[in-house]
Amino acid sequence: MLRIVFCLDPRASGNPEPLLFNTSALRRQRHLVCWIIKVDRSMEHIHDGDGSSSSGHQSLKSTAKWASSLENLLEDPEGVQRFREFLKKEFSEENVLFWLACEDFKKMEDRKQMQEKAKEIYMTFLSNKASSQVNVEGQSRLTEKILEEPHPLMFQKLQDQIFNLMKYDSYSRFLKSDLFLKPKRTEEEEEEPPDAQTAAKRASRIYNT
Repeated sequence: MLRIVFCLDPRASGNPEPLLFNTSALRRQRHLVCWIIKVDRSMEHIHDGDGSSSSGHQSLKSTAKWASSLENLLEDPEGVQRFREFLKKEFSEENVLFWLACEDFKKMEDRKQMQEKAKEIYMTFLSNKASSQVNVEGQSRLTEKILEEPHPLMFQKLQDQIFNLMKYDSYSRFLKSDLFLKPKRTEEEEEEPPDAQTAAKRASRIYNT
């Protein structure tokens, strides 16, 4: 709990402005009329009139999102980048790259673009000669004919396999790695409020200015 002391000098003419004191300086000013405001540090999330959070607390911190679920992690570009770096160290970056490629494919509407993207996904991740082959069941059932007649969910089952592989394997290890823990610690340090002694010193400097 932080105490802020405001005082008025009744001897001042006109409309005297309030003075800000720390408690030690207040003992020498017995003629002043004072009152104390207690500030509860737990009330950090103060909302503006429109209901939005004050600056610095507009949204859930990045690492909190990443830790809440793999889905939330994959929705955050920075989270994806850090997860990719982690998987690269584990020699399994192709898993998240395949998942992202399938997400892009599902958003396509132009048939020709879908055909080209389907072949690209197949040649990069699924064929026997793939440069970044993923370990999934069912890629052998993909044929040239199927690739020529693509539809948005044609890779869905394979994508789900990779998602579950990441979720129940590499994701849990990522949350214990420095690639996650370092930014988490940084965010926690930035959120720590100054102690009451520091706040009192600042108030004293304001008064003596």
